[in-house]
Amino acid sequence: MLPGKWTKHLAAVLLLATVLFSGCKGRQITAPASRPAEVAVVTVRLERVVLTTVLPGRTSAYLVAEIRPQVNGIIQKRLFEEGASVKAGDLLYQIDPEPYRAAYDQAKAALAAAEADLVTIEANLPAIRSRAARLKELVSVNAVAQQDYDDAIAALRQAEANLAARKTAVEVNRAALESARINLAYTPIRSPISGRIGKSNFTVGALVSAYQPTPLAVVQQLDPIYVDVVQASTELLQLRRRLESGYLKSKGAVLNKVKLLLEDGTPYPLQGSLQFRDVSVDPTTGTVTLRMVFPNPNQLLLPGMFVRAVIEEGVSEQAILAPQQGVTRDTKGVPIAWVVGQNDTVEQRVLTLDRAIGDKWLVTSGLNPGDRLVVEGSQRIRTGVRVRAVPFGAGSSASRGASKAQGKAEGGK
Repeated sequence: MLPGKWTKHLAAVLLLATVLFSGCKGRQITAPASRPAEVAVVTVRLERVVLTTVLPGRTSAYLVAEIRPQVNGIIQKRLFEEGASVKAGDLLYQIDPEPYRAAYDQAKAALAAAEADLVTIEANLPAIRSRAARLKELVSVNAVAQQDYDDAIAALRQAEANLAARKTAVEVNRAALESARINLAYTPIRSPISGRIGKSNFTVGALVSAYQPTPLAVVQQLDPIYVDVVQASTELLQLRRRLESGYLKSKGAVLNKVKLLLEDGTPYPLQGSLQFRDVSVDPTTGTVTLRMVFPNPNQLLLPGMFVRAVIEEGVSEQAILAPQQGVTRDTKGVPIAWVVGQNDTVEQRVLTLDRAIGDKWLVTSGLNPGDRLVVEGSQRIRTGVRVRAVPFGAGSSASRGASKAQGKAEGGK
């Protein structure tokens, strides 16, 4: 048996429960109707896009001249400053010319002696020829002995042989004189091109030899300058197919214009031109070399610098660009996107992406003009769900929610 006060409390509780139950009886409790999820969408449209490709490469000098001696000798003078600009024909080194000047004078004297002997033989030859002719007439009438005629013929032939030999000697001595002159002309070493010269590998007083493997110095022409980049052969084939199919339209001579990005990502201020594509594919890398020419008046570009060339491939008049935030990937890495249909229900599309252009993807399949692409709020939707689509912008609740989430993420860093 409970005490009296507990009995009174229990009776009060039972009475209150009876009143509440009778008040709710006959009324049906309904849950509030769920509202469709709000998503921010972007309407897909066709756009005109100039397609470009970025290829890595390195710079190289437009002209390179390795300065080497063409004769042996001792360096007497060095007539340039290392790192300075030189012009074609400027004197760079002077090799001791005295041995070669002496050889030239000797060859000149030998040629003069050979020419003098030739003149003497040519002067005596008419007389010898005339005597042989007279004796021929006399021996026919037995006026002179046959022996005398034979001696005259032998002397004529000897003179003619001496004449031919002296002519050959003159030519040999003339060639020796020319060789001595060339060697003497090689003692001053001049720059074959205009450009900037590097360090000198030899000092005054050093002994150098003709055509030695180590150059005395190197002159490089840096304005203009070459940029050599490589492109995969598969990309080249894809570009050709796009042009042939009409997906891309060529802009003619404009396609030869190239822009450049420096090592730190800054754009090079001057525009270059595509000179040629190599005619063969490197079998080890499967790439084709492209050579471009850029003006370099301030010599900002130096040989060996890593750069990236921005090459225009063509123009697509009907391209579809999708914001990158509206494209995700499934567990297999396949790009997908959510699209709001006519009945405001969402469906999932599998996309084929070409490349990134700024903050958008170039879509080649999966989207059509007029599609409403979900760019915000896709976390709360699934296939077939009805949604409330609003244009993408700061005013939509989806955008506000994304901004708040981004602010919280940044604040937590």
